[in-house]
Amino acid sequence: MMTDAPWDEMARAASRIAATSSAAAASREGTMQSLVDLLWNALHPRGVSWIGFYEADSSGEPQMILRARRDTPACSPIGLHGACGQCLLGRRALVVRDVRELGEGYIACDPLDRSELVVPCLNRDGTAWGVLDADSHLLGAFSDADAVGLQRVLEASGLSFPRHSPSSD
Repeated sequence: MMTDAPWDEMARAASRIAATSSAAAASREGTMQSLVDLLWNALHPRGVSWIGFYEADSSGEPQMILRARRDTPACSPIGLHGACGQCLLGRRALVVRDVRELGEGYIACDPLDRSELVVPCLNRDGTAWGVLDADSHLLGAFSDADAVGLQRVLEASGLSFPRHSPSSD
């Protein structure tokens, strides 16, 4: 598990990315790439084999489009039946200890991946515009604490906002 990941340090760095992006009126894509680079450098040595953003298709198609990522290409577009789609539609982080447990619903971009963590990217109104997806070749690489840490980093970067209380869902 990545519970030793420096989430506080990464959240501070993500805040600096957000400040730089705001000052430069940078695009969401640029902020996503800067954050992916930060996360890759911090998490790859801890077992992350791939990390990237998928964004809901703006054309209205029930699919997601690959955006900023490290370190290799991945499947795109992808349907909403996989882990990323479940996270987007449910607007909740998804920790997958063993991707084989997902059965036919798993979208295997890398056959060596064994675990996955997907965190939603939320607009201010609570709707999801995309997800941040992290994969690992290690079984059980991610925990609920990692999901909370990664969500904090997303919020610090300005790419996501806190989830509304359950009563507002």
